[in-house]
Amino acid sequence: MAKINRNYLKLPGSYLFSTIGKKVREYAAAHPEAEIIRLGIGDVTQPLAPAVIAALHSAVEEMGQADTFRGYAPDLGYEFLRKAIADYDYGRIGCSISPEEIFVSDGAKCDCGNIQEIFDTDSRIAVCDPVYPVYVDSNVMAGRTGEYDADLQRFRDVIYMPCTEENGFAPEFPEEVPDLIYLCFPNNPTGAVITREALQGWVDYANKNGAVILYDAAYEAYISEENVPHSIYECDGAETCAIEFRSFSKTAGFTGLRLGYTVIPMALTLEGVRLHDLWARRHGTKYNGAPYIVQRAGEAIYSPEGRSQITGQIAYYMENAKLIREGLREAGYTASGGVNAPYIWMKTPDGLSSWEFFDFLLENANVVGTPGVGFGPHGEGYFRLTAFGSRENTLRAMERIRHL
Repeated sequence: MAKINRNYLKLPGSYLFSTIGKKVREYAAAHPEAEIIRLGIGDVTQPLAPAVIAALHSAVEEMGQADTFRGYAPDLGYEFLRKAIADYDYGRIGCSISPEEIFVSDGAKCDCGNIQEIFDTDSRIAVCDPVYPVYVDSNVMAGRTGEYDADLQRFRDVIYMPCTEENGFAPEFPEEVPDLIYLCFPNNPTGAVITREALQGWVDYANKNGAVILYDAAYEAYISEENVPHSIYECDGAETCAIEFRSFSKTAGFTGLRLGYTVIPMALTLEGVRLHDLWARRHGTKYNGAPYIVQRAGEAIYSPEGRSQITGQIAYYMENAKLIREGLREAGYTASGGVNAPYIWMKTPDGLSSWEFFDFLLENANVVGTPGVGFGPHGEGYFRLTAFGSRENTLRAMERIRHL
């Protein structure tokens, strides 16, 4: 008799953003006259850059000719894209990452969820709290997290590192040493960042204890301040303890195209085995590669025209972030983030819980955000808004919130 993977039954409810989508659909069906503004899910709204569109058209034409047609992509991705990534994303900031250490994929979310497959199921994981749900959920599915404690709203075998207003929403070293450490900076959901010195401390900690840092740098392109590292490989010794994930989704608006990459240095080994080789084996077995036309589109963002256009789009979203952050503060709310990341992290008013404020905002302002508790227990009493809406909707949303 076939049996199910019972680890899935440990997951509390549905995926956070699926729950939000269901609640919004139900409200919209009951109130068809409502003009709902969505600032919850971090999906982009600006069209693809002209350089990206041109590259897509050119690649499509190539696919229509016998002498330029391409089938399966190379396991690690096409050399032209991996070289562009190595030269610009890493060489430009003095990091010696080679194209052979870069794995092109269809997005950071998939890689963050799948990377745990190359580690032993007895590995203890440490996550920030609040945290992007994929980190924990993917380890739950693998049977690595123990049972869910409904009272504490956490899994018993996960090491949670509180990120609070008191510590600047940055984690501190846990008392119990983990095997795998998930870090995300600029952070989703809080928008917080970590200094280069603080990140160096985590690299030293991981190397000292034989741990591996899984570093999600999906929002690196939004960094505006000095002394905020763009890559963990800016730290000495990171190549022996860290894997880095990047995404084109928020950097270049590829949420509909799907493209990302993972970096695993050749120097990173466990038990005498290179993790690069394990991920290459997994990649070659379970993944057929991002489409050629999408990889050409990714290459286009590294051209001078592409960089200029992408920088303009990021500036557009960060102006939205500024409008939201300052608008909330003017309305009397406590809000942070929105300086080096497209997320604004606000305290809920009047002692409302995260979900109570979600309902209040939806019903009274027709604005959708994300309840902080959906990212972990220490997210309770907080709420996330994103800067990825249009300028018009961002201004309308803030006007509605100010009039509550």
